[in-house]
Amino acid sequence: MKQHLAAVARKFISPSMRYELRNVSNVIRDMLGRACFWRWEVARFRLQQESPYEILYIGRKQQREMAKLLIGGKGQQQTQVPESSAAATTANRVVVSELPTLGALSVPHYLSAVVPLGRSLDDITARYDSELRRSIRKNRPLYEMRQTLADDDIAMADRDLLRPYATARQGIHAAQFPTEEVFRLAKGVGRLDLITVNGEVVACHLGCEITRAGKRYWSTLRFGYCEAVFSDAKKLREVNSITTFMALEWALANGFDYYDIGLCLARPDDGLLKWKRRRGGDVDSLGNHAYMFIRLPRTGVAQFLWDTPLFAVEGNKLTLHLGLPDGSSDEELASRYHEMVFGGLHKIYLYGARSSGEQFLENLRERYASVKSPPTMERVLSS
Repeated sequence: MKQHLAAVARKFISPSMRYELRNVSNVIRDMLGRACFWRWEVARFRLQQESPYEILYIGRKQQREMAKLLIGGKGQQQTQVPESSAAATTANRVVVSELPTLGALSVPHYLSAVVPLGRSLDDITARYDSELRRSIRKNRPLYEMRQTLADDDIAMADRDLLRPYATARQGIHAAQFPTEEVFRLAKGVGRLDLITVNGEVVACHLGCEITRAGKRYWSTLRFGYCEAVFSDAKKLREVNSITTFMALEWALANGFDYYDIGLCLARPDDGLLKWKRRRGGDVDSLGNHAYMFIRLPRTGVAQFLWDTPLFAVEGNKLTLHLGLPDGSSDEELASRYHEMVFGGLHKIYLYGARSSGEQFLENLRERYASVKSPPTMERVLSS
């Protein structure tokens, strides 16, 4: 019966409408999860011992790790704040909540990196740096990609490629796809490709099609790699670049409008997002509906956003919030934000004194001039 209803839905409901219905369903599910207030906690901590900013977290205990990632990035260690310090830190308090509060930024957990297609492969790769283009030209002929529908191959990819690589990258926090979901995607609504070198399977790609507003997206859900690849940093860089390039080739050859390289932590300085930006990925919420609501400190906002630049969503549009602290030279600002030029932004907010970073602001406008729809820039006066 369930399969019959799904088939009826596919016949009478357009792909774009199915996408919107899935989004509504995910939003409702997320809201119901947040409504379990008996699972909430109030926690106060600093992400570094010497940090002047106290984090006040209000939300589900299991989501506190996500709050730490969005504020401090990967590898941060929290330090508990003694109760006796509460009065002294109120002005420097950053409130991170799972429910919106007055004046808080709506910060997504994750963003997608999406490459606009509809142009030649040479045009897309022209923006790659010379070393990456050289590596692709050298190594691409060695690799082959083929779809598999065989149960043994799917089970092998799940067991030996997808799961070990996710564990190697994320450890106990790895969000593994259930095995039955891998089979469902590979045999029906998606596609599983095995990547081989000299006949030996070294990687796999699990993807599916998404249709949004009449546009077709080929979306990477997961890459998987064998241990011999992911345990060797140099080899992983090579294979990762080639598998991403082959997925891009396939999306272009099959008439897709966009190639979604996959999810990244929604931090402007996240290493994975930088990696995907260098491959032409524009930031896009693409149905990622989970948010933290971050209220900035009353004092030291420019310094806080210098340490912790943030993406945020206004309506359905992405914004970027950067700090220009007093005493920072234009050279320091340019160095800090060198790799924070993203396609897909609606607006950039720059927090600081009225006259701070004038030359940097002009350079930033010049860098965004080559973006198809450059964002507007707005100064926010702050200490």
